[in-house]
Amino acid sequence: MVQTNYNPDVLTCLANLSNDEVFTPPSLANDILDLLPGDLWNNPDAKFLDPVCKSGVFLREIAKRLDKSLETHIPDKHQRINHIFKNQLYGIAITELTSLLSRRSIYGSKTANGKYSFCESFMHEQGNIQYELMKHTWQNGKCIYCGASQEVYDREDTLETYAYPFIHTNKPEKIFNMKFDVIVGNPPYQLSDGGAQMSASPIYHKFIQQAKKLNPRFLSMIIPARWYNGGKGLDDFRSEMLKDNRMSELHDFPDTSDCFPGLNIRGGVCYFLWDKEHKGDCKIISHKGDKVSKPVSRPLLEKGMDVFVRYNESISILKKVQKHKEKSFSEIVSARKPFGLATNFIGFKKAKDKNSSILLIRFGDNGYISDSKVEKNNAFVNDWKVFVPYSSPGDDSYPHLILSKPIVAGKNTCCTETYLLIGPLGNEKRAKNVAGYMTTLFFRFMILLAKSTQHITQKNYIFVPQQDFDVSWSDEILFKKYGITEDEIDFIKTLIRPMDINYE
Repeated sequence: MVQTNYNPDVLTCLANLSNDEVFTPPSLANDILDLLPGDLWNNPDAKFLDPVCKSGVFLREIAKRLDKSLETHIPDKHQRINHIFKNQLYGIAITELTSLLSRRSIYGSKTANGKYSFCESFMHEQGNIQYELMKHTWQNGKCIYCGASQEVYDREDTLETYAYPFIHTNKPEKIFNMKFDVIVGNPPYQLSDGGAQMSASPIYHKFIQQAKKLNPRFLSMIIPARWYNGGKGLDDFRSEMLKDNRMSELHDFPDTSDCFPGLNIRGGVCYFLWDKEHKGDCKIISHKGDKVSKPVSRPLLEKGMDVFVRYNESISILKKVQKHKEKSFSEIVSARKPFGLATNFIGFKKAKDKNSSILLIRFGDNGYISDSKVEKNNAFVNDWKVFVPYSSPGDDSYPHLILSKPIVAGKNTCCTETYLLIGPLGNEKRAKNVAGYMTTLFFRFMILLAKSTQHITQKNYIFVPQQDFDVSWSDEILFKKYGITEDEIDFIKTLIRPMDINYE
């Protein structure tokens, strides 16, 4: 039976179009707006800016709140609506198309001064939702403002160049020439950087840094959580955020689909409240499915660490492990490309011969190469070691495997960039014990604490302690050694899936 009265919110239907420019569902926009203090909605002088308008959902939902709360200040609804749209709500669209969509959802008309516009105070089409076609400023093949690749984005005028107006200026305060109480939005996440295999560089942090230049009272945005551990172009931003004691509240979503159904942004997403007058710890709330953790106020940057540990429940476990003051497992993990051989390396033979006798472990069929093909770590070729894939398996659903199956590699072996190397380990027994340790729930949980992307690099092993690898290790032994309680074990099991692998 067809429901003839079904009238879905168009902004809900448009919620998810791409990983680069994710539209925000209205319910999520309201969750973010709930972070702001209630007295803002009663203030007829408060000014709100969305510098990355896509659907206009943030400004639309703000308008609803102001309309309701300002009734006593401005009783006449017609006058109240004109005041709100003309004097309190401002936006900068990211493209011409989203400027039209934003005006339509906010003003009820694609032009602010149109016949059917809710607001009668505007004399020009844009109203307070501005859009200006910008050009990238190229220098050495990159845009000096956003880092976009000239090779990719130096296009003819009929094609979108993604030169976002808000970050393509050194003086964002000149766009509206006013001070804002609140800056809120969902910025574009990344741009292609012209690298291999459609690689992309993050861009969302530039919107946050630009917004802070405007010195608002409050700043709130929803962004990928990859910044927790830094990485590609994000190390300085991570440091800035983790050391900023104006960060008042952080909501963490390890599984992107809990915010944006149908999307998988590896590492999850988060939204935050930055409060200019706040000084101190940050209230942190974790979300997983329909479960919301108890809020915990703690430093974003725990003492002695340089990354954000995302699970509140994990802090006690981490501190128990760190009390032992053991060497980090990361010290025996290689950097990327351990033997200098790229993933797409093709200089191998399918069959072993006297000139190509080194077994090459690679994605797909293995092969054989000669000594001369190994570009670095030649001494490791003839030692026992463990190889582990550089990318984590599956998506971000939980419980998660974290690691793919570790491979015990004997003498006369090497690998491509697909794998990291753990070693040298000296003999087969130690190599098998290391591989077995890597399959434990404990080991993979400790990796998870420093992981926020699909890739697992050397630094993601920083919290994992080294053990005496002349003996084998199990979760039962490890949990007892570190005093992990039953409740903590149950928590670990909600995040990490068992790996049934025997290296004996």
